[in-house]
Amino acid sequence: MAEVLRAVWRYRTFVMSAVLNDLRSRFARSRFGVAWVILQPLAQVIIFSTILSNVLAARLEGVDNPYAYSTYLLSGLLCWSLFADVLTRQLSVFVDNASILKKVNIPRSALPVIGVGSALVNHLALMAVVLVALPILGFRPNVYWLWLIPMGLLTVALGTGIGLFLGTFNVFLRDVGQATMVCLQFVFWMTPVVYPVSIVPDGAKALLSLNPVYPLVAGYQDLLVYARPPQLSLVPTSVFAIVTLGLAWFTFRRASSELVDSL
Repeated sequence: MAEVLRAVWRYRTFVMSAVLNDLRSRFARSRFGVAWVILQPLAQVIIFSTILSNVLAARLEGVDNPYAYSTYLLSGLLCWSLFADVLTRQLSVFVDNASILKKVNIPRSALPVIGVGSALVNHLALMAVVLVALPILGFRPNVYWLWLIPMGLLTVALGTGIGLFLGTFNVFLRDVGQATMVCLQFVFWMTPVVYPVSIVPDGAKALLSLNPVYPLVAGYQDLLVYARPPQLSLVPTSVFAIVTLGLAWFTFRRASSELVDSL
């Protein structure tokens, strides 16, 4: 890990310019530019709120606010979008940057950092809009919002560990990437982002404990909707994130010498 940090620091200028170039390329010839980072999740909120708020708003316990469900949904999407963005970037980080790996002499470990940096820029832009909008919707700022920093870092660690582990295999077998994207859709609906956990049958709630993303999403909702610290333990998710990061690093190191030849 120290080797990664030294490599990133040595090539910090390249990493920063690569993050900026990624943003420019994503929004090239776009009139709205980075605003799409915000508009896409907001569109999801509007669609789900319009369809489901009348059904679920009454069941959002402990919150007396007409925008309770919309805020609950937006809080969950804030966490999920960060996790999914980091994971998908790491999943394809080597495949997408094949030309760089073949032509430019840079440490391979710098590429995952670029993916994390790009995802964080998107996340911070969306978070800024959410934190500005919440007081307007009647949710006052509170000290528990400081939890967003460690929660965000843990979300990044989890997405990086899973994504980089699978991304290494994706170099050798591209079906891994396709299968992961399908599984990610199932995980989304198995995580209480769109629906409150109170409507989940008791028998199915046991399955939620096996989902490492669930405590993170619930934690964001606790902070921003209920104005309280995370109610679920983050220890299992933290352990899972550390283990997956270790596996990802081990797998990456073992396969590093063969990555370029397989691209």
